[in-house]
Amino acid sequence: MESGLVWKVIGSVAATLTMFSFVPQILKISRSKSVNDLSVVTLVQFTAGVSLWLIYGLHLRNYIIIVANSVTLLSLLILLALFIFFRGKNK
Repeated sequence: MESGLVWKVIGSVAATLTMFSFVPQILKISRSKSVNDLSVVTLVQFTAGVSLWLIYGLHLRNYIIIVANSVTLLSLLILLALFIFFRGKNK
């Protein structure tokens, strides 16, 4: 396999894993209706980092970085919305 192709495959696999890493947490919160064990500080920090990666990807015009971080950012925004909606409801 050509060296450039190897790196594209590695980048694509990493991007896919990152994009869908928050889906289990979203499903758990949706089912349990509880965000008691969710760290909002970690969520906000990760959202800031992913936003910066997205800006960086836009600057480079790198579609793998752009797509991965756009989907990840959407997942994080859903988690933040769930946190706001469900916080304090199960105390």
